[in-house]
Amino acid sequence: MIVDCAIYRDGRRTEGPADFSDALAQCRGGGDAFVWIGLYEPTEPEFDQVAEEFGLHPLAVEDALNAHQRPKLEVYDDSLFVVLKPVGYEPKSDIVSSGEVMVFVGDSFVVTVRHGEEAPLGAVRHRLEEEPEMLRHGPTAVLYSIADAVVDHYVDVAGELGTDLEELEAEVFSPTGGGSRHTASRIYSFKRQVLEFRRATGPLAQPLDRLAGGGLFGVRVPFVHEKAQPFFRDVSDHLTRVNEAVEGLDRLVSDVLSAHLAQMSVRQNDDMRKISAWAAMAAVPTMIAGIYGMNFRHMPELRWGWSYPAVILLMAGLEVVLYRLFKRRGWL
Repeated sequence: MIVDCAIYRDGRRTEGPADFSDALAQCRGGGDAFVWIGLYEPTEPEFDQVAEEFGLHPLAVEDALNAHQRPKLEVYDDSLFVVLKPVGYEPKSDIVSSGEVMVFVGDSFVVTVRHGEEAPLGAVRHRLEEEPEMLRHGPTAVLYSIADAVVDHYVDVAGELGTDLEELEAEVFSPTGGGSRHTASRIYSFKRQVLEFRRATGPLAQPLDRLAGGGLFGVRVPFVHEKAQPFFRDVSDHLTRVNEAVEGLDRLVSDVLSAHLAQMSVRQNDDMRKISAWAAMAAVPTMIAGIYGMNFRHMPELRWGWSYPAVILLMAGLEVVLYRLFKRRGWL
């Protein structure tokens, strides 16, 4: 569905014709103006009309309709196609969810296609309309603002993931929490969420580097104003810090999982030592009782009056000696 369609002239929203073709022709004929169309999960017939009016490349149109794309930057003859993956994080359920934003930038037009709930386009449009100085830079300003909003939210999500990881780490290294049977599954689930976050942030580094003028031989990307390169460089720098934070989270989660498994192994060894110690203590009276339980006629001490209390005292004495020995060595 078409969420919004507006013409921006000299940095301000203006009324214009409802027909896409007429609006685009008016913008191209009026100099400093462009049209911005926003769509949310459009159907194929809806998007075919927009694609035909703006001359969008069929491959980019197919990607925009099917979604499930990696972050990327594609340059076509008549437009620029950028894919971004905004993410959201729910701390209570420890789930990272991602959406997709496709941005078509061309001569005097911007077409944005949004998939999923994690997309800040409404807020970006509203903020830009309150900053006409920014909007005067045309479609480049829209592309920069969307990329900046997405990456800024990456920073927030990385911080929330870091906080939750600290809590998980404290639980693992607590005296009792690390032994929970669900701890390993929680750590592994958290690692999967970090991986989902990494899928959104990692591939975006190269497209932003190209937009910042750092691509192959420093060639400027078409349909992007040259003066916007420092701004994209700033977004790229923020993304670099996010990627470094994500790599650190991934390594730390792996270390926490290894530490948890090591703790479980140590606890199992402790349990086995305790079980072995108690089994050894139980073996001594069992052995003595087993000897005197044999049905032989001639055995020493059988007819001695103090044989029963003597055997009981012998058993008790041996148990005390074994208990003190195992206790001294830390087995009990």
